[in-house]
Amino acid sequence: MNLKKMLRVVLIVAVSALYAFPVLWVVLTAFKERIDIFTQPPKLFFTPTLDNFASIFSDSASDGSAFSSDFGRYFLNSALLSFGSVFTAIVFGTMGAYAASRFPFKNRDFAMFSILSTRMLPAVAVVIPVYLLYRTLNLMNTYLGMTLLYTAFNLPFVIWMMRSFFDEIPREIEEAAMMDGSSRFRAFYRVALPQVKSGIAGAAVISLLFTWNEFLFASMLTGEETRTVPIALAQTLQGERGVDWGKLAAIETLYILPVLIAAALLQKYLLRGLTFGTVKG
Repeated sequence: MNLKKMLRVVLIVAVSALYAFPVLWVVLTAFKERIDIFTQPPKLFFTPTLDNFASIFSDSASDGSAFSSDFGRYFLNSALLSFGSVFTAIVFGTMGAYAASRFPFKNRDFAMFSILSTRMLPAVAVVIPVYLLYRTLNLMNTYLGMTLLYTAFNLPFVIWMMRSFFDEIPREIEEAAMMDGSSRFRAFYRVALPQVKSGIAGAAVISLLFTWNEFLFASMLTGEETRTVPIALAQTLQGERGVDWGKLAAIETLYILPVLIAAALLQKYLLRGLTFGTVKG
């Protein structure tokens, strides 16, 4: 290994460690006793404990927090809203992107830019209109309302991203399938769709990150029944002794697991999906 490659490896390791350290510190804090959390200088070596994780699922909270017994429900709400809206956005967004790629129409580029521009709009700019709309339609504090809202936010990004992948696939492949007797939908499902798996994976993971961490609209439109983990943390974690950092770290550790698992399962598709257009083969 020459000096240039060695320096490159060192730089990559250093940057990776810099970004990974906060996450690692949260995980370590989740396994610390309260006294170890506040020890100065901070302890890197300590006797791990599962008390912080156990306290999350306990029926009562010794620190006055109302979060503990409801964590399972808040976590399930986050999972249902996030994965449900991402799945819906991927299904309809992929079909919309295919239609935009394969069926030319007047002012198509302007229409695609208009679709993407809705995702560029700051969320705070539409909070009041969305709130008034949801109150009128009785969609406040409902799973349907939040799923539709998150789907609407993710749909423009999915359409924009997936259209680029469909544009890369030669039309002749689908035309050959249709000449052999396949319908347009069957050619889409059997021929085109398997070739854009990397794009679907990339769009799904990015959409999941947007939805999983969403706070603004969830704080305005959810109630006790549909409250998600980020909102519950902000509203109920403060106890009589102040912030319980051990419990907070344990909740965050559990909360990042689904995203990490989803990314790991889709890893073989992600590199192509997230770097599409940056490298020419």
